Amino acid sequence: MAADAKAPERVTFSRGYGVCIMGIDGTWRRDCLLNAISDIDATLSVEGSIQGLNLKEFFLLLSSTGLAYRRCELVRVNGTEIDVQFLKGKHRKKRHGGGPPQETLMTREHMSD
Repeated sequence: MAADAKAPERVTFSRGYGVCIMGIDGTWRRDCLLNAISDIDATLSVEGSIQGLNLKEFFLLLSSTGLAYRRCELVRVNGTEIDVQFLKGKHRKKRHGGGPPQETLMTREHMSD
């Protein structure tokens, strides 16, 4: 089928691969087993409770040093198993006031003199 050809390649780990999830602000962390992963999503088994955690956006830490990670959001919970989707790009909050920083305005004023 043509739909199968477009599906991202998925790698499944029979015993799981040890990873962690961590809150964006670093206030919480849970050990997990990575069961399956693709370019766009992953399936994890979480050790411990996820009740009360903000899973809207968090990090999936793929290495013990934290140098390999992906930003994620929760898609589905099924007992201790969760499905996550990887977030792409940077979601920066807009500055209040909507204009450029004051330094830029001052530079522009001096350049016109």
